[in-house]
Amino acid sequence: MTLESDIWSIRPAREQDMQRLAEIYLDVRRQTFSWVNPDHFTLEDFAIHTDGERLSVCEDRHGTIAGFAAIWEPDDFIHMLYILPAFQGRGAGKALLAALPDWPTRRYRLKCLVKNARAVSFYETLGFEIIGNGASPEGDYKEMRLADLNSL
Repeated sequence: MTLESDIWSIRPAREQDMQRLAEIYLDVRRQTFSWVNPDHFTLEDFAIHTDGERLSVCEDRHGTIAGFAAIWEPDDFIHMLYILPAFQGRGAGKALLAALPDWPTRRYRLKCLVKNARAVSFYETLGFEIIGNGASPEGDYKEMRLADLNSL
């Protein structure tokens, strides 16, 4: 039996990762957000959207980057969690979240597009609760927060 933690390695992003992470960001957005014109997304978005954020990379046992997370630490805000489709459903997203500082006792927040039902379900399964609603250029979103473990 192989444990998910044996499959994934989480580390801080390095300068040499940035081009690959930008490609993942672009590719996954274009595939996932099918209701948005794909020309709306550019490779340059990654550097702009992650400025000042803490970036973590998830690799498989062969060193292949499966995805990444971007955290805005001052607000405990998970700004991005992007996993390549070939690695989705295999524990990479869970591994990235589990590697966050003080996970799961810190009550991290995030926004998840309503039309991205798979992601909404993923976060709910992990204990995130919906605390609000909003709208963005990509569509309506749910604001979510990791539930207080003491209240469960």
